[in-house]
Amino acid sequence: MNRMSIAAVVALLLTALGLAGLYWMQTRSRHATERAPAPPVAEAPAEPASVASVPAIRNPIDPALAGSAPAPSGDTQALWKHGLVELLGQSAVTRFVQSEDFSRRLVVTVDNLARAHAAPRLWPVNPTPGRFSVTGNGELRTIAPENAGRYTPLVSLITQVDARQAAALYARMYPQLQKAYEEQGYPGRYFNDRVIEVIDHLLETPEPAAAGPLMQLTEVKGSVPSTQPWLRYEFADPDLQSLSSGQRILLRVGPTHRQALKGKLAELRKLIARAPVSR
Repeated sequence: MNRMSIAAVVALLLTALGLAGLYWMQTRSRHATERAPAPPVAEAPAEPASVASVPAIRNPIDPALAGSAPAPSGDTQALWKHGLVELLGQSAVTRFVQSEDFSRRLVVTVDNLARAHAAPRLWPVNPTPGRFSVTGNGELRTIAPENAGRYTPLVSLITQVDARQAAALYARMYPQLQKAYEEQGYPGRYFNDRVIEVIDHLLETPEPAAAGPLMQLTEVKGSVPSTQPWLRYEFADPDLQSLSSGQRILLRVGPTHRQALKGKLAELRKLIARAPVSR
């Protein structure tokens, strides 16, 4: 099996990891100044499920998707780490992945990609290197063409996914993911249904004008000047700024990377969803 395949992390989930990694540089300093470091604690879901409101499962995992490999047993963290190292190689895992408490980090991140904020301390990836860059003069700027290069290594890794092998691993590890999802405040809810909801949500990311979306610096109130202005850029268009964290990430990475990531999401969706995408 090709070590550069990403079968170790089902294509959507690794895409979610990649999106989270791309998002890191936009928020980590802001959160570091807001509060002292704290142990990873999942954000409370917006509307915790109650027994009376548990919906029917729409997209059950097909057992045949897991293939002939035996069901995983033993320590979940060790299983994830072993699978990641075996299929990506130790250097790729070290470079991109936070394998500790991987099931919970992955579940929370996927869920939050469709929300306004994805807590950086819960992401299962390492930060993207470099600085977010813009071009132009005045209060309104455009995203610099060279900015997309920062994301190329991670996006390239994601787009090499063998989606069918990835979906097989997802099916084998699904019990651990379902357990982690319910522990975040969704008793009886089905994680694969949420995965597909998030995929559909990301696929609906709007395409900006040809010149690219305009950016502006977030206003900072206080007497302490910002020493890292590249972390303060937001979309000047309030409709774009009001999009979810995942959709804003897809807008920031540039059109080529955006189409590649959307293509991989759509490829995986065909394997794990029973219903076609609704438009």
